[in-house]
Amino acid sequence: MDLRLVEYFVAVIDHGGITRAAHALYISQPSLSAAIRSLENELGVPLFDRGSRRLRLTPAGAAFQEPARRVLREAAQARAKVGAVRDLRAGRLHVAAMAALSVDPLPGLVHELRLTHPGVQVHVTDPGSPAGVVAEVRQGRAELGLTSLPARADALATEHLWTQRVVLAATPELARDLPDPFPLEQAHTLPLVLEVGDRLTAVIADPELRDVVGAGAIRCAHRQAIWELVMQGAGATFLPAQLARRVLRGVEHRATDPEVLRRIGLVYRPGGLSPAASAFLEVARATAAGP
Repeated sequence: MDLRLVEYFVAVIDHGGITRAAHALYISQPSLSAAIRSLENELGVPLFDRGSRRLRLTPAGAAFQEPARRVLREAAQARAKVGAVRDLRAGRLHVAAMAALSVDPLPGLVHELRLTHPGVQVHVTDPGSPAGVVAEVRQGRAELGLTSLPARADALATEHLWTQRVVLAATPELARDLPDPFPLEQAHTLPLVLEVGDRLTAVIADPELRDVVGAGAIRCAHRQAIWELVMQGAGATFLPAQLARRVLRGVEHRATDPEVLRRIGLVYRPGGLSPAASAFLEVARATAAGP
């Protein structure tokens, strides 16, 4: 049913006739009369009694009045809600992100987004691997994916935004005699604490490090446990420098030789991003570009 016709029907009631309603709606009287007849034809019943000098509702018209007003109220509410999402006064954004990136840079991005759009709800999940992030986006469960690159993201848009430098992190006791930069070829001589699985901070994800890790490394599935083991002096680990500064207290950092860099970016389905996703992408681009 054409909402415009319903609006015309209610206007005729509220203004007490076709002539006044047409004037209020800024349309001609014949056009309004034709619209009312069209609505009556659609419903299959007359809505107004045209036999009297004053236009009156028929029983069918009286029965239709309340549903008609309700439809218009609900349509107005729906437009308001859509407008709120469009203008980012409301809305929901689902981001799939690697767990390590939930420490940096994700919190800063969400903070910046909500400074300007506090009504947007952000839902973050950790699919467990770059492939999992891509799958969440490809299958529509997440609108944006924050992950290490390159990612096998055929048919998805990929933007490289940050480059993270990987460092060796160890307590001052373990790091005392280590050169800076630290030669990766000597990694097998160190007690290392590494993450199990194909995650961003897993040393096995870096080709430069994969072949130098000793057999005696401690492998742990829990990232927080890894960080605690490193701070307690049980071993050293490799992780992005900014992440190390945020989560590891009382440790020293050594650059690596050769340098190990991780490329970080966003993946998303090309075309048709929601206003919230577009705003998040713009925040990410601005953050990556720097001041």
